[in-house]
Amino acid sequence: MEFINDPNNPPAGHYSQAVIANGLVFLSGVLPAALAPGDFENQVRQVLAKANEILVHAGSALDHAVQCTAYIVGVEHWPDFNRVYMEVLGQHKPARTVVPVTELHYGSLVELQVVAALRQTR
Repeated sequence: MEFINDPNNPPAGHYSQAVIANGLVFLSGVLPAALAPGDFENQVRQVLAKANEILVHAGSALDHAVQCTAYIVGVEHWPDFNRVYMEVLGQHKPARTVVPVTELHYGSLVELQVVAALRQTR
């Protein structure tokens, strides 16, 4: 088991940003880097980019994702989430769950958790 933390973007609490185990990378929940109140699409793009950065740091990438769980504030954002997610991931379709919630930490509108396969065995 290997614990991954990006020194340029350290976690805000007592957890690792990612853990590598058995050829998989398990990402902790990823929140947007900067909040633009009400700008849901921008927050989705930020969490996808940030998740990819952490995955790359761990030896993977979003195109190796096998499972994704997205927490979104308000079910009305589901179509926008789906559209941006599809734009970013293209033909890659990992297993996915979208969970509408009433609120997230720091006023975020989206949080993403990902499990991805390593590009190579470490």
